[in-house]
Amino acid sequence: MERVALGFKAHSGWTVMVKISASNREIAVIDRRRIELIDEGELWAKQPYHAAEELEPKEAGLLVSKGIASARKVAAKRFREIARQSVGRGHEISACGVVVPEPMPDWSTDEILSVHFRMHKAEGVLFPDALCRAAEKNGLPFVAVREKQLDDLAVKALSMSTQEITKMLAALGKSIGPPWSKDQKMATLAAAIAFKAA
Repeated sequence: MERVALGFKAHSGWTVMVKISASNREIAVIDRRRIELIDEGELWAKQPYHAAEELEPKEAGLLVSKGIASARKVAAKRFREIARQSVGRGHEISACGVVVPEPMPDWSTDEILSVHFRMHKAEGVLFPDALCRAAEKNGLPFVAVREKQLDDLAVKALSMSTQEITKMLAALGKSIGPPWSKDQKMATLAAAIAFKAA
């Protein structure tokens, strides 16, 4: 079994996933894809706080709780699918790196719904958190990599300069072709950081 690591960069309702292998300072991208983190027919679950914005407080709280539970359930299911597929391809997942935003204050649902930017903040935290919980639930070691610290942590983990990392990511993009946006690059670095930490 070849040891691999997964990296994730989430958005509202979906995530970019990159699977890498690594030997010495060489990183190879084995797989990359977009993964949906909401059930089909539940478009509201992409932004549960926005969906609850106009509801009465009790009903809003119930809808937000339902959205959070749905995100966690779907993320855990996706992890099981990825693990099954990986084993079938001779890959052992040794670690996961999840790009996460800065932590959110301990606001209540009512406090979040009372200020619009807080809803965006809460939804920005929701899906990365669901991925971290899913990795843990499936027994996979994971590292929550704060987005603002990603570059510095990558420099330390890979023992490479920022310029060397930029060149490496550009070379990876050329070798595998599009899509190769900022999301894929961030997920790759998160996977590499997790790999080194495992």
